[in-house]
Amino acid sequence: MPTRKEVKKVTTHVLQEMKQRGEKIAMLTAYDYTMAKIIDNAGIDVILVGDSASNVMAGHETTLPITLDQMIYHAGSVIRAIDRALVVVDLPFGSYQANSKEALNSAIRIMKESGAHAVKLEGGREIKESIERILTAGIPVMGHLGLTPQSIYKFGTYTVRAKEQDEAERLLEDAKLLEQYGCFALVVEKIPATLATKVSQSISVPVIGIGAGSGTDGQVLVTHDMLGMTHEFSPRFLRRYLNLYESMGNAFKQYITDVKSKDFPSDKEQY
Repeated sequence: MPTRKEVKKVTTHVLQEMKQRGEKIAMLTAYDYTMAKIIDNAGIDVILVGDSASNVMAGHETTLPITLDQMIYHAGSVIRAIDRALVVVDLPFGSYQANSKEALNSAIRIMKESGAHAVKLEGGREIKESIERILTAGIPVMGHLGLTPQSIYKFGTYTVRAKEQDEAERLLEDAKLLEQYGCFALVVEKIPATLATKVSQSISVPVIGIGAGSGTDGQVLVTHDMLGMTHEFSPRFLRRYLNLYESMGNAFKQYITDVKSKDFPSDKEQY
């Protein structure tokens, strides 16, 4: 019998090596088995099981409603598809902010019940205890600064963060603190490109950007956005690689036409 080809798995250490040699890190979201299988086979480095599933998969206006149980369900579906990528799972709103013990319990549930490789938390110095407690259990933590969607009602807008000097300085300080706390990587979202570059150059762990320019150590996009499955969301940072909204719509219309005209199934398509 032919032996299965060994695939070199991406680990937190591999990401560190990529930063050191200047190789950019490619990261995309996934929430289900089929999509994750395609993305992993394409050679992606990191898959984020994002709380953006709240928007993309469930149709909520914000990321806040998604629960820990739902995140575990999505993460387990993704993990079963993966041979290569590092899979990072968002701790959802309300599962880590109250206290560090709750944060640890949430992270443990994600790791045990889904088989994920790491968790991601939004925030800086205010979540120090949660990060450090999760790390004591040997669970890798990715940070997230800038536009933090779980705090949307505090911000009141999805516009670019850290344009003012005070906020920019605090963000840079928080990035350095997250590295000190032990985060293996950071996501920076919708901040000025010059600031994102400065963050990447100021810390030794990888910095993944979304809407943060080309000076970061890698990039992340929501898969449904970059495939053009969503069409009402068009921020400046989004590059659409396909227009699946239109292509899929045309395929569905053709199927409906073929069924109603009795063209499908043909003689060759039945038993």
